[in-house]
Amino acid sequence: MKVLAFAGSNSKASINKQLVEYAASLLEDAMVELIDINDFEMTIFGIDKENEQGIPDLAYTFADKIAHSDIILISLAEHNGAYSAAFKNIFDWISRIPNQSVFQDKGVFILATSTGARGGAGVLEMAKSRFPWNGGKVLATFSLPSFEETFQPGFGIINESLKEELLQKIAKIKLDFSAN
Repeated sequence: MKVLAFAGSNSKASINKQLVEYAASLLEDAMVELIDINDFEMTIFGIDKENEQGIPDLAYTFADKIAHSDIILISLAEHNGAYSAAFKNIFDWISRIPNQSVFQDKGVFILATSTGARGGAGVLEMAKSRFPWNGGKVLATFSLPSFEETFQPGFGIINESLKEELLQKIAKIKLDFSAN
C-alpha cells in the first residue's frame, strides 16, 4: 500500500503535521511518502493567472504524487472554519488540470486537530462533503481535540480512547485495502 501523507498547513510548527506523521507511523508495512506543502507553494490561483501563465509545474508534480499513491492521509488545519489558504491554493490549482479530478478516485483518510475542544470539526465536515466531488473516496475521518492535552510530541496520542479510535480506523482501512 502506497500512502501519500501531508498536513494541510504551511506552519513550520504545525500540530497537524505532527498528527499526520504520527498516524503515518501507525501504517506498518505501508510505503509512506510524507510531503510538506511548503514545497508546493504557488502563486495564488486566479483565472487571469492561469490564462497568462498556465498551470504551474508544481501543481502537476503534486497531482502526480496523488496518482502514484493508493491512499491519501491528510491532516487539515482549520483556519476560520475552513482549509488553510496554503492547502486551498494547491487544491485550486490541481482542480484546473484537464481530464482528472483532484484526488483521482483515491481513498482519503482525513484527520484534523486543533488546540480547541472541537479538534478541527468544521474543516473535517467541509472536507468530508467536498472531497467526493473532487474524486476523493473518504475512507474515514478523525478529530483530535485539545491537542496540547491529548498529544505528546515524540510519543503520540496520550488519550487512550482517542488513540484506540485512531488505531481502529487505521486497522479498518488496512483490512479494506488488503481485501481489494
